[in-house]
Amino acid sequence: MNQPSNGQATRATRDADVLIVGGGLSGALLAAQLLRLPGRRRLLVIEPRSELGRGEAYSAVELGHTLNGNAARMSVDPDHADDLSRWLGDYIAAGGWPESDQQHVPVSELFPPRGIFGLYVQQRLAEAQALGAVQGSTVDHVRAEAVDLQTNADAAVLTLDDGRQLRGARAVLATGMFPAARTPQTESSGLNAAALDPWDVAAMARLDPRATVLIIGSGLTMVDAVVSLEQAGHRGPIEVFSRHGLLPHVRRQPPTWADFLAEDHSLRSPRQLLRELRRQCHEALAAGVDWQAPLDTVRAHIGRLWSQATDAQRRQFVRHVRPWWESHHHRSPPLSAELVARLHAEGRLRIHAASFKGLEPAADGGLAISIRRRGETQATQVAGAALINSSGIEYDWRRVARPLPRQLLARGLIQPGPLALGIRADAGGAVLDAQGRVAERLFAMGPPLRGMWWESTAVTDVASQAKALAARLAALG
Repeated sequence: MNQPSNGQATRATRDADVLIVGGGLSGALLAAQLLRLPGRRRLLVIEPRSELGRGEAYSAVELGHTLNGNAARMSVDPDHADDLSRWLGDYIAAGGWPESDQQHVPVSELFPPRGIFGLYVQQRLAEAQALGAVQGSTVDHVRAEAVDLQTNADAAVLTLDDGRQLRGARAVLATGMFPAARTPQTESSGLNAAALDPWDVAAMARLDPRATVLIIGSGLTMVDAVVSLEQAGHRGPIEVFSRHGLLPHVRRQPPTWADFLAEDHSLRSPRQLLRELRRQCHEALAAGVDWQAPLDTVRAHIGRLWSQATDAQRRQFVRHVRPWWESHHHRSPPLSAELVARLHAEGRLRIHAASFKGLEPAADGGLAISIRRRGETQATQVAGAALINSSGIEYDWRRVARPLPRQLLARGLIQPGPLALGIRADAGGAVLDAQGRVAERLFAMGPPLRGMWWESTAVTDVASQAKALAARLAALG
């Protein structure tokens, strides 16, 4: 694009007011919020997938891959907690998702398939697009992968994998999550090359249904993998290996409980929080109330608690508390949990507390892994017909072998977040460079800010960040 004679980019010479890098949930919600605000602005969403609003999480097509939260907890409208419940009720009434009656609960308590949730996000984006058009705002989908980004005094310049360059007044890293099973690693063990995708039912259907399947990791991705295997017709043994051998608890619908953290701001360290949380849970159980009720009140305070903690306290939490926090807080949808429990009771699914040490050569076309069981010093081999990497999300951008993260780090435009989780930014999402300077043209939201807020991946977190960041970008002009 031609530049003005004075060397400065103007609004007329830029391709967009805001370049949104990533068109999954984060990018779609930010675009929707910007389109709803008064004023005229041009938005470009750079996303290699054919559709916006789905990303990694909501591109699933199998009905068995559901949200791990019920509809009442998953609204993309931070001002209306019942937005998804209302949309879903209308969708079902119009003949969509007839299988919903199998859950036997009110609409607000349904756990919809992730593919249907993706439709909901897309519809809300389309509505915002129509509203923006009235005000002269536009959003366009650029189907490409961003591979490099530079900033100068006038613009953010994004380079695409097809060689094109786009200029915007601001750029936002809305890259979403990097699932370990689908993300190239800078220091690869070869696991992904040998493993099946946890969500690829078609590939699993090609296995011998009686074959032994090995799974690394026992969190929610493992639950999805087990659902995929079941839908593929697999009926053989499933051996699951994770460091602590913990399974996600099933998500229930507990009654309300007093928000004890709102009443007592003296609870700051992980140790203080855990001590009081245990007391609250014991108190609930003694009163005949589900222990999940007190735990669920903590959700609203996680960002504050994490941001005010010292690095030493954060490390203490990650090292000693994180596995139990994940299994108790990131809970499994009921139908998926029932499947895992049934297979475990039948003896078909076994959970092992063991660390994955690497791949091993195996005879007769199979594969083998080296694992070290908890309490043992020597590694042992375990053989199977197939392997699935369900180790969750890769948050350390230094380990992600994708062009854009590597270029941003190499250029010093970003720095790793606390404990190397995501990237560092100020409280409003402006990225900090390698020298700690606050960027004027580069912002981030959602999962990349995991290290700043700990819980920065849930729908409600992303929705709230999208609204706040949109207001900040609009104010900058």
